[in-house]
Amino acid sequence: MDVDEVDGDGADGDVAADEIATVRSFNRFYTGIIGVLGEGLVRTPYSLTEARVIFELAQRDDTEVLALRRTLDLDAGYLSRMLARFESDGLIVRERAAGDARRQITRLTAQGREVFTMLDDRTVAEIRALLESLPSGDRQRLVTAMKTVRGVLGEGTTSDAFALRPLRPGDLGWVVQRNGELYDEEVGWDRTYEALVAQIVAGFGAGHDPESECGWIAEADGARVGSVFCMRHDDKVAQLRLLLVEPSTRGMGVGLALVEECVRFATEAGYAEIMLWTTALQKPAHSIYRRVGFELEVEEPPVERFGDTIHGQYWRKKL
Repeated sequence: MDVDEVDGDGADGDVAADEIATVRSFNRFYTGIIGVLGEGLVRTPYSLTEARVIFELAQRDDTEVLALRRTLDLDAGYLSRMLARFESDGLIVRERAAGDARRQITRLTAQGREVFTMLDDRTVAEIRALLESLPSGDRQRLVTAMKTVRGVLGEGTTSDAFALRPLRPGDLGWVVQRNGELYDEEVGWDRTYEALVAQIVAGFGAGHDPESECGWIAEADGARVGSVFCMRHDDKVAQLRLLLVEPSTRGMGVGLALVEECVRFATEAGYAEIMLWTTALQKPAHSIYRRVGFELEVEEPPVERFGDTIHGQYWRKKL
């Protein structure tokens, strides 16, 4: 059984009260951790919003006030009062733009840049102390979770770069978990499917021959985004299994790279051909298989499986 890229984004549903409570609880917890509710950010007289304004001003020599307000989505009056206070404290200067008196330009003074450096250094030091207090595994989980939050809430993946790597400790458990979660969310398969994936992964982990069997993880921005396995079907035939691509990275070529790596390994291991089992549902993956040279060999009659009606398919490729 292989797990392919599932077409679709999952079903929408009403927001539950416990989901709202979870987000609110996280907000209270995290703002306490980073100290934005105290008297000042990182033990300074400046609030989080003031620090954000100073940070933005430090990114360039001159900043148009209107652009600053739009970037930070601040009320015009609130920003004006803040800039007036900064000017009074000697942190910025303001002037009309050359050639257009309607536009106001502001820049940090030497004193303002000193304040920025102080804020930046203290923020880095506090974050470093927080991360250093965590075991390396927890630190990676935290960073990955933060990237996930940014992606889910609208920033998407930060780049189209990804890499394939061999399996590491913890990867097999992730493969089982993500297969169970994604196939429940996207096609409604029940826990018997996750149980099957667990059996396949357990068998691989307990006794695979590294000369003839291998697995790979795709990573993007330090997070797992895909997987595939090349397993022995018999002495002459390899089997591609458990192909998975995270929804956030579909369209980046992750699935194609994983399949090509599996075929490359099977060829070098001396197999005469490679096969896979999939279903008629996984149409996005079918195009990848055809592109790599697989051909649909057998289409099974529909059967009840995983709480659904399954149309199984066997695909093969000569090596």
